[in-house]
Amino acid sequence: MASTIHSNARTTPRIRQELQEAPAGVSDPELARRYGISRMTVRKWRRRRTEVEDRTHRPKTMHTTLTAEQEAIVVQVREIALLSLDDLLIVAREFLNPDLSRAALDRCLRRHGVSDLQALKHEQAGEPVEPGHKPFKDYVPGFVHVDVKYLPQMADEPSRGYLFVAIDRASRWVYLEVRRSKTAEAARGFLKKLIERAPFHVTHVVTDNGKEFTDRFAATGERKPTGRHPFDRLCADHGIEHRLIRPKRPQTNGMVERFNGRIADLLRTRRFGSGEHLKDTLQDYQRLYNHQIGQKALGHRTPVETLKAWQQERPDLFRKHVYKQP
Repeated sequence: MASTIHSNARTTPRIRQELQEAPAGVSDPELARRYGISRMTVRKWRRRRTEVEDRTHRPKTMHTTLTAEQEAIVVQVREIALLSLDDLLIVAREFLNPDLSRAALDRCLRRHGVSDLQALKHEQAGEPVEPGHKPFKDYVPGFVHVDVKYLPQMADEPSRGYLFVAIDRASRWVYLEVRRSKTAEAARGFLKKLIERAPFHVTHVVTDNGKEFTDRFAATGERKPTGRHPFDRLCADHGIEHRLIRPKRPQTNGMVERFNGRIADLLRTRRFGSGEHLKDTLQDYQRLYNHQIGQKALGHRTPVETLKAWQQERPDLFRKHVYKQP
């Protein structure tokens, strides 16, 4: 039987089992620090003893405005007459239930899979339904998204730091580095370290249009990048294609943005005594993410496990063995 894992779960079945098997002498706060999760999460899985699957969030009893027979009528009218939500609401109030709300009707249509009117029209006409968004095509390791995140200023530091983040699209492998500035030289230095630390050949880098990555935008407005920016020059030296996202389209770099959301959660739920403490915590989370947290998009494998599988299948993509990765 397939495991039931919520899409936003921060733990895998293996981590949950380790929490349950931890000796009684190991405290909840210690386990929370070790796995980068909250104490509440630790307590929940330790109490469940042997259960490692997520429970459903659905209510046991559905309280609906319409009866089952009335819902069947609504669905049939929707499929035959292809009425819009508002038009269908008028008909349902007139002949079925005068107290029916628009939200309740919408939930009814969603439960029965007939909420998308355009899809129903295409289906009746025998036309293919176009997807609402274009998913990423399949990629091999080496296509990396890069971004910068602001870090809070620590009491023992003269200024705030900047977290440079790189994530491989195919394996979700992550590399982090804290820098004291977000200048072009800082971005170049991060890319140089990334090339050294990544076990695969970096072939493509995707970034936003920040001044640390490109000279696409100048005082006179948008222009074609000159290729003389330090980040671009290093890419050219290593045969890396540097791609820029479209202006005002941060979702193009959404993979690294979602990881930055994880970092934001970590910063919001922890207290740090110094800049070094913050840096060590981020490095610990990087190791945990790469080695312990299975990804739904990877079949619940970790990034390092995925890289090892790729190396067996395509050793030509790699410059060194996948072991002792950060």
